[in-house]
Amino acid sequence: MNSRTMDLNFQHLDSLVWLWLVAGIGLLAWWGVLARRRAIRRFAEAPMLARLAPRLSMFRISIRSVLAVTGLFFLVLALADPRWGVRYVEVNRRGMDVMFVVDVSRSMLARDASPSRLDRARLFIEGAVDSMAGDRVGLVDFAGTATIKSPLTLNYDAFENAVEELSPRSATRGGSMLGDAIRVAADAFGNDEPGGKAIVILSDGEDMDSFPIEAAEAAQRDHGVRVYTVGIGDPTDGARIPTVIDGQPSWLLYENQEVWTRMDPDLLQGVADAGGGVFVPAGTSLVDLGDFFQGWITTIDLQDQEEGVARQLIPRFQWFAGLALACFLCESLIAVRRRRPIGNRTSRPNARRMPA
Repeated sequence: MNSRTMDLNFQHLDSLVWLWLVAGIGLLAWWGVLARRRAIRRFAEAPMLARLAPRLSMFRISIRSVLAVTGLFFLVLALADPRWGVRYVEVNRRGMDVMFVVDVSRSMLARDASPSRLDRARLFIEGAVDSMAGDRVGLVDFAGTATIKSPLTLNYDAFENAVEELSPRSATRGGSMLGDAIRVAADAFGNDEPGGKAIVILSDGEDMDSFPIEAAEAAQRDHGVRVYTVGIGDPTDGARIPTVIDGQPSWLLYENQEVWTRMDPDLLQGVADAGGGVFVPAGTSLVDLGDFFQGWITTIDLQDQEEGVARQLIPRFQWFAGLALACFLCESLIAVRRRRPIGNRTSRPNARRMPA
């Protein structure tokens, strides 16, 4: 999701996996209709079939199957809680300030987390921001240096634009200095009173001796900031780093050997422990950071803050639930067999009474 107001966003993206089941049901229904039609045609020729099963309508059977599968499709979309459009509401701020720290080093281009580790980090941030209302957010990116891309703000549109622009090209120097990024993010909070402040790091955990554990400990001790980490990437097999050589897609090489990168869960766990936060080992999975915020970060002692205006995505699941209900209702009203014409209906003759 970015600043465009008509962008589609699913609050429960994991629910869309049920679309595979719907697709399977659709294929089975299609195969069942074809098999039934072949079986009937094998049983009798068309003229004979018209006399033996005059009321059976294969067309109606097909329509009912289409309506049932379409209804399931819309039902899954409703469960995913689609939202688009924006409304602005006045809220009492919970007083939470969150600095997102994103690794933009070359290793974040690895594709073990599809489509890439960096793209996955963007998705995580978008899911987290969608669950926030009236909280200030900021952004720091880092590779060989750390840079504030967005100071703490309530302007979620500007923040999301900064997230969209994250790239290894935005780093002024190569490398991975996680400790420097933590120190820059902690200083970005200024001299506010402790409480209601968090740093959320999204990284594969690679570091070049920048002392990130010590930086996280200092952030909590000196600034009252809790440090949370989200590990992105495969910690076991890892992945190669894509690049371009002589205009052709290739893999990053070091001394003529392909470079493989793995997520370092031990370092990220140590940073979270030192910063009084929690380590989320996302790995290659799609984690809902909105749920993470509700479960962990919102338990931080918050400061009393002024009222503000928050942007909220407008829920649209009712539309898809209504379409699903309409499909199921229409499917239930369509009879598989045609109704007999009134003139062709026969009634059982009254039995004659036997004379006494």
